[in-house]
Amino acid sequence: MSKRKYNTIDLFAGCGGLMDGFMQEGGFNTLACVEWETYPCLTIANRLEKKWLHKNAKEEVVRFDIQRTEELINGFDDKEYGKHVGLDKIIGGEKVDVVIGGPPCQAYSLAGRIRDPYGMKNDYRNYLFESYIRILEYYNPKFFIFENVVGMLSAAPDGTPIVNRIKKAFDDAGYCVIDDFKDAVFDVADYGIPQHRKRVIILGINKRSFSKQDNIGNKILDDFYNVIMPKYREQAKQRTVRDAIGDLPALMPSKDIIIHNGHKFSHIPIDGGGILNHEPRFHNERDQKIFAMLGEDIASERNEFVSIESLKALYTKMTGKKSNIHKYYVLRWDEPSNTIPAHLYKDGMRHIHPDPKQARSITVREAARLQTFDDDFELIGPMMEQYKMVGNAVPSAFAFIIADALKKIIDRY
Repeated sequence: MSKRKYNTIDLFAGCGGLMDGFMQEGGFNTLACVEWETYPCLTIANRLEKKWLHKNAKEEVVRFDIQRTEELINGFDDKEYGKHVGLDKIIGGEKVDVVIGGPPCQAYSLAGRIRDPYGMKNDYRNYLFESYIRILEYYNPKFFIFENVVGMLSAAPDGTPIVNRIKKAFDDAGYCVIDDFKDAVFDVADYGIPQHRKRVIILGINKRSFSKQDNIGNKILDDFYNVIMPKYREQAKQRTVRDAIGDLPALMPSKDIIIHNGHKFSHIPIDGGGILNHEPRFHNERDQKIFAMLGEDIASERNEFVSIESLKALYTKMTGKKSNIHKYYVLRWDEPSNTIPAHLYKDGMRHIHPDPKQARSITVREAARLQTFDDDFELIGPMMEQYKMVGNAVPSAFAFIIADALKKIIDRY
């Protein structure tokens, strides 16, 4: 078994959930991360520097538009993104063993298509996978991990299923992938993550690397999907909301609105009890009343407000507005959470804390706990940006499992 670490590049890296899981596994080394948004770049660079002791982290995290692939590789001097030497100089003479990451999922997500009047058909993000593949073709790693939402299985922005385009593009680039992407869908709750979150995980095998071995690509894929990953599922214990956040300091409603550093607070303690990113979100009296009522309804097992129709009626009664979807959901202590979405940055009504006395939505740290980020994982930026980063991330504990499974594959083959 090889003792050397395998080098990775992380594309569309976000705040680093996938990267962190791979680094925690211990068999991988991050050479570079590419991301175009500012706060995720600051967050992932901070993590690489403080947790993983990368002295050159600020250079290794490249803030740039991946669609401008040639500049990304060779260096750029840009008004928006600043100046950088490019991936080639950062990587130096190192061999890239694995490319990981997945394009932004909003264009493929079912929720995104419902909200957009054009069904996301005109969204440029439908084709960001092409930029991912250009990096694959340039660095020629033996393996890749491509992650995305289940909505990609039904997306057809130009009338052709996007999965057909992606499979053909991977094949043209020289990579073998699973025949039916539906067989690559995982619910992370089955793997001990305290949250229901379905994602497509595509393992790619470089056909040129195994050309002398008959049908080896399909054998590797069968091993990964049908032997190795099921073992993690069989060994996993279900983790619940209580397991994830039950020990965090309570944030209780204040009798008066608190003004601190120019911000309004409705709950105390305002510093989250000294826990990183556990500051309370502001909620007005009406929403606090609704949250307390809904939490008590679940805690008492009356279950008056568990149907979609009753929740829609409650929303109309309390706000005077109508909604085609139900706006409220209380997390259940003894079940995994519902999916933590990027939409949390807009409001937290679908992620109400299960303790009715606290009468609030979950904090960034609670969302991060449900995404299995360690408590020392610092999210940098305004609170709304923190919620967005957490919601867009791969749960780090699930990323660890993917990395561990891939390490078994690499060592075996």
